[in-house]
Amino acid sequence: MQDNRSLFSADGALRAAGRFWFVVAVSGQLMFVYYILALYGRATVDGNLATWGTVMPKGYVVGDGLGNLLLMSHVLLAAVITLGGAIQLIPQVRMIAPTFHRWNGRVYVATAVFMGLGGFYLVWVRGGVGSFVHHLGVSANGLAILICAALALRAAMARRFDSHRRWALRLFLVVSGVWFFRVGLMLWLFVNKGPVGFDPKTFEGPFLNVLAFAEFLLPLAVLEMYLRAQDRGGNMRRLVVAGGLTVLTLAMGVGIGIATMGMWLPRIR
Repeated sequence: MQDNRSLFSADGALRAAGRFWFVVAVSGQLMFVYYILALYGRATVDGNLATWGTVMPKGYVVGDGLGNLLLMSHVLLAAVITLGGAIQLIPQVRMIAPTFHRWNGRVYVATAVFMGLGGFYLVWVRGGVGSFVHHLGVSANGLAILICAALALRAAMARRFDSHRRWALRLFLVVSGVWFFRVGLMLWLFVNKGPVGFDPKTFEGPFLNVLAFAEFLLPLAVLEMYLRAQDRGGNMRRLVVAGGLTVLTLAMGVGIGIATMGMWLPRIR
């Protein structure tokens, strides 16, 4: 006979691990939003467009009006969509302000699609840093954004809210791919005490090729394990997934701390 107290404990541990991940991730993403607005947003408002090229290769290219516009909108909208996504996943907001939740969701999906399509142009037409395989990973991330956005919207329109919630979670993760890439890169540099598996000058190498795919595939895989454990996992499975998610969250927290102190804050003058 199943022990209900044990089930409650395992289920509670799984939910607590999920909340812990959400709090750490959103905290790190808000820091990323602050970095974007403080560096690129302020430079744009001040008309100091050259600042875009001090950190980002091809951040501002004289004469490339369309490319500059797409890149700037891509980066600045990243702040909007990161903040909007965090708000969208807070259950209390959905319950207290359902109209705001619906409109914020529409803006979120539209922005995600625009950024996904713009990303293809920036990678393949304007040209980005990294190898061909890296570009394939970035493009796969963009394709995942378009697919998840379409399926989340379709489920919402069909009023299949449980399915909508799951596709919205997947969309949140794939939209956060750029953020996951930076956090993962900083964690890798910390663990290896420097660049291993890639050339920091050319920004090419096997590690970056793997990370270009892992930035969205790994979070999706972890989410699927969480959802499956939540739906039909036994006590042991739920506890294992909760423990694994907690460890991954702690590692993510280290990456966030290093990215904040070593990459984002030092670049804000």
